[in-house]
Amino acid sequence: MRYELDSAMLQTLLPSFAAAEDALARLDERVLRSPVGEGFAERSHFFDSAGALWVAGELVHVEDLVLHDAHMDSRAPSHELTIAHAVLRARRRIWTGDPSWALGAPGLATLTATLGEGEGDTREPKPPEVPAETDDEGEDQDGPLASEMAEIDAILARSQKLLDIHTGKTPAGEQVAVAAARRNEDPLGLLGDDEWNEEQRLAEWRGLLPLADSLPAVLGAIILFEAWERIEPLRRQHWLGGLLVASHLRARGKIASHLFSFYGGLKLVRHERRRSRDRATRLQAFLEAMHLGATAGLKELDRLTLARTQMELRFRGRRSNSSLPDLADFILSRPMVSAAMIARHLRITPRGALNLVNEIGIREITGRGRYRAWGII
Repeated sequence: MRYELDSAMLQTLLPSFAAAEDALARLDERVLRSPVGEGFAERSHFFDSAGALWVAGELVHVEDLVLHDAHMDSRAPSHELTIAHAVLRARRRIWTGDPSWALGAPGLATLTATLGEGEGDTREPKPPEVPAETDDEGEDQDGPLASEMAEIDAILARSQKLLDIHTGKTPAGEQVAVAAARRNEDPLGLLGDDEWNEEQRLAEWRGLLPLADSLPAVLGAIILFEAWERIEPLRRQHWLGGLLVASHLRARGKIASHLFSFYGGLKLVRHERRRSRDRATRLQAFLEAMHLGATAGLKELDRLTLARTQMELRFRGRRSNSSLPDLADFILSRPMVSAAMIARHLRITPRGALNLVNEIGIREITGRGRYRAWGII
């Protein structure tokens, strides 16, 4: 399939392209200069992770994701919540790395765990048998912890082999031997599909990076995402495409202040348009998703700025070692907070956390007496 854009296609996409470019530029500039920019960037991780599951047809509440990330689940986490938390961790890993790290071979190998242990493969191989060492007199030197130490050595050996494969230190012949061994362990193909070569599909998608780099950042981003939807390199991590689009925008300098929430805007576009058979309709839908995501980000930034101004009026004139400014920053970085989360972050007692919340005047969003949470709505 060809992914180039001809002149007729460009004329069709030009109005949507101009709107998306303008909205992204305004969002990036405002977040870069805003005093709540760091909190906005951290909050966008949660909303985009929930949006990625929304686009996939699954519903994950942002409140549950916040509690799961803080290891304070109110109930057993669901499978969808676990995937959303994986998206959250991937976004944070991309944001903490270099702008172009995620699109390179080392970054993709880290994010996808290719050529080795898959995300869904939880089998623990048996450690190799270690022969017992004997001294000169023929007596056994194995102590009471010999078997445990042998298992640790086997785990370290497997980890080193996986790192060598990811970094390219392992010869190609040995990589083929590893893949053959994995196929022998699964002769029926129940845990993997040999016809679905994820490495080959991922390499095909990465072959479009030069084309995307030769175009404006926004056009290159939608081409990469459309190719990701068509090639489908990863079956278990299909959500990674939107994160790589945001990484491309950051690497090109279009959005440098934060990692853009692409799925947050894509979920606002109708399913019929973003999955249309017509290529022009799909590309327009992706551009509209960027425009809607940037517009929603500007509104969110206004809410956070107003909330911070109101909270600053509460702790203005307080002593220099007051915990209220730290509490305000923590509230701005999460969609919601609980007394236990505040107590652990500020290293105070739950009673002290409740007193600080009452002083700062944030709105309660649960309305329950047994479990209370606060957030900026």
